[in-house]
Amino acid sequence: MRRILLILVLFSTTIGLSQQKTFEEEVIKISKKIEQITTSQKDSLKMKVIAIEKRLEKGEITKTTADTLKKEIASYHARRIEKLVGEQELLLQKLVQDKTNGKIASKKEQPITTEDDDNTFTIGNKVFRLNIKEGDQKERDERRKKRWSKKRKKQRSTTTQFVFAMGVNNVLNDDELSSLDNSEYQLWRSRFYELGWTWKTRFSRRPSKLYLKYGASFLWNNLRLEGNRIHVKNGDMTEIQTFNNQLSESRLRHVQMTFPVHVEWDFSRNKTYDDGFVRDRTNKSVRFGIGGFVGFKLGTRQYLEYRDTNGSEVKQVQFNNFNMNTVNYGLSAYLGYRDTSFYVKYDMNPLFKGTNTRNISMGVRLDLN
Repeated sequence: MRRILLILVLFSTTIGLSQQKTFEEEVIKISKKIEQITTSQKDSLKMKVIAIEKRLEKGEITKTTADTLKKEIASYHARRIEKLVGEQELLLQKLVQDKTNGKIASKKEQPITTEDDDNTFTIGNKVFRLNIKEGDQKERDERRKKRWSKKRKKQRSTTTQFVFAMGVNNVLNDDELSSLDNSEYQLWRSRFYELGWTWKTRFSRRPSKLYLKYGASFLWNNLRLEGNRIHVKNGDMTEIQTFNNQLSESRLRHVQMTFPVHVEWDFSRNKTYDDGFVRDRTNKSVRFGIGGFVGFKLGTRQYLEYRDTNGSEVKQVQFNNFNMNTVNYGLSAYLGYRDTSFYVKYDMNPLFKGTNTRNISMGVRLDLN
């Protein structure tokens, strides 16, 4: 009976360790899910459009009917993407909160050891060594030194990080920070999300504190208007007008792909060995980065939700560029400790053509090795 209980305890412990989640793994799962949702809905939309075109070619429907059907299915799939991606965004927010509260762990760096790799093994973060004699101690030490010397030559000067950021969006008029007090957009409900990948390269061959950080990111920027108002494209100008019905949602979303470049000071303490060799370590202390970004918009749309005169709930998606600039560029900076930083970015080009309105974002950024 005791043997059976012991086997069950060991088995349960093994399963528990194998199923332990990490923050990085969960974020990657959610980002892949968002990508799958978007791809699946776009593919489905494409197939339906092709089917409508075939019916039009056969003369089964008129061009007017075909255009109407296309708009309906485009609106349907846009709502599906919005709903399904919104669910994943809520999961991301909860995941960040769980990490902040210490409910979920991050990947930990495996300890560096000078023990003979042939006689060591690890379980979790614990390193165990088998005391196996294999000849003269001096001979084993020489082999170990040669092996570590070879590894040291392969020390990487470039590392990679998965980047996730989220926070609030708003705009500045005429580059005046005080204009936030009279902003036409809701501060806490206008949010942004960023997913990306970066490379971090030392400026020198030897371990140092100075790095060049560069990469690519996808940005989802949302702006929600105060009051019962919407964006209206009027020729070359985009105006903010009062809506006829009572709105429960008025949100302008523009999706961007950007290429950020930062100079980063990483004050992590490097590892120094007895023979004087120094191994570079990053994301272990205070970090500060300053730089900028350049990119382009992938799409813009406005989401409206309201009840019509009959009391029916209406959800509308307007596909339009709303006179937004296609190319965007700006400045950005972050200051933090280890993986987590406070993040600020500011667009230097106007949000809308012919205006002095510029987007500003502030939030939390995670750089996960």
